[in-house]
Amino acid sequence: MTEETKPETKPETKADAKPEKPVIKDVLVESKHILKINGVVIEYTVTTGTMVLKEETADRDKEYQGEKATAEFFFIAYTRDEVNDPAERPLTFSFNGGPGSSSVWLHMGLLGPRSVQMEFDGGLPKPPYRLTDNEFSLLDKTDLVFIDPVSTGYSRPAEGQKAHEFHGFKKDIESVGDFIRLYTTRYNRWLSPKFLIGESYGTTRASGLSGYLLERHGMYLNGIILVSAVLNFQTIDFTPGNELPYALFLPTYAATAWYHHALRLRRPLESLLEEVEEFAIKEYGPALMKGDNLPRRERQAIIQKLARFTGLSQDYLERSNLRVPDYRFFKELLRSRARVVGRLDSRFLGIDPDTLGDGTNNDPSYTNIVGPYTATFYDYVRRELKFEKDIPYEILTGTVWPWSYAEHENRFVYVAETLRQAMSANPHMKIFVANGYYDLATPYFATEYTIGHLGLDESLRNNIRMAYYEAGHMMYIHLPALEELKKDLAEFIDQAL
Repeated sequence: MTEETKPETKPETKADAKPEKPVIKDVLVESKHILKINGVVIEYTVTTGTMVLKEETADRDKEYQGEKATAEFFFIAYTRDEVNDPAERPLTFSFNGGPGSSSVWLHMGLLGPRSVQMEFDGGLPKPPYRLTDNEFSLLDKTDLVFIDPVSTGYSRPAEGQKAHEFHGFKKDIESVGDFIRLYTTRYNRWLSPKFLIGESYGTTRASGLSGYLLERHGMYLNGIILVSAVLNFQTIDFTPGNELPYALFLPTYAATAWYHHALRLRRPLESLLEEVEEFAIKEYGPALMKGDNLPRRERQAIIQKLARFTGLSQDYLERSNLRVPDYRFFKELLRSRARVVGRLDSRFLGIDPDTLGDGTNNDPSYTNIVGPYTATFYDYVRRELKFEKDIPYEILTGTVWPWSYAEHENRFVYVAETLRQAMSANPHMKIFVANGYYDLATPYFATEYTIGHLGLDESLRNNIRMAYYEAGHMMYIHLPALEELKKDLAEFIDQAL
């Protein structure tokens, strides 16, 4: 075609142009509130909403091109008013675990200024459920920021981003760590003393963050609070061939049986647990290591003691080959009463319609809390905090599965080494570990084992403090444990400063 015969092209009109993608912006709401703790009136501001996380983009030659939104992080921040110097006011970032859990549990069960009203022992109250002022809130000691990782709460990937890319060990730590850096920068809190508090898988995340924040962003922490910790997944994984969990779960089996009067032994709990721990280390663990080479007489002696400490029959223990995984213990302990014990908190019982089965239909300690926490949060965030969003607030979602542990392929997830390295690089960082005696998700003896095998330099070992409570995984739902835990956390923050 010659230049003379080339068809004319019409100029592009507005109608022909592709519509521009809407710019994702932060959506934040502020509100003012008052709380009284120990007779002292605390005036505070709540910032509720989503903050857009962005990352730099570059071409093949690493030339800077701009930024793109990757996720909308939902958070709720509580900051005390009339603070002249932020450098004197601690800042604590909080999250739960799962993976797939929102931050609602620590938020409205332990730390926040408003809490879910449960029964005295943490039992399920009759609906409708209610919120109450939390006289044990940590707001008198520190500002609080509750973070929901992507796909939990109201946090979502930005348009064009795939949710599953955030559903993994490495990306989860990076995205939460980048949000912490962004919040710290936006609100001028770099000079504030900084703490992390995580629960369950949140302790795995917190340990990973201790390294990521230090190495990637140069952020040094004053302390980390680990509630119901799991830093070494080998200690809780009943995979065939892994003998470790059987010995490490045994003290919690004993505590559970003691609580439900399934033992002939009637003595103080701590005294019983000392004996069980010694048996687990000196007799039971070595017997498991011998495997099929365990002599018959020694095997019978072990079975007799296991029956004495667990409340399970010698016949059952014989047929179980001395090895009772957690899901079978939930079912077997009170099978004759047609009841199952809770995983998160073995004080709670569920009705068992199938007394012949091998597993449970649900965890009665989870169904005990999910209703009250869900209802009160939905009401609280709209009515009191004035933040409105119509999508579901994902309290605990399974949509994050399969969760990627690609960095730990062919080995157990182990973040204790990251924590050790962070403590060695920052010897001022302190660690507080809260354990529940009736926690069958992350048993206290497994945590003791992990902490005892950190390989810390002797000069740093006193930087770790362990505390124990007569409740379960979420020990704060039990009012006496909540009161004790608040006292311990307040002391820990003071000492870490």
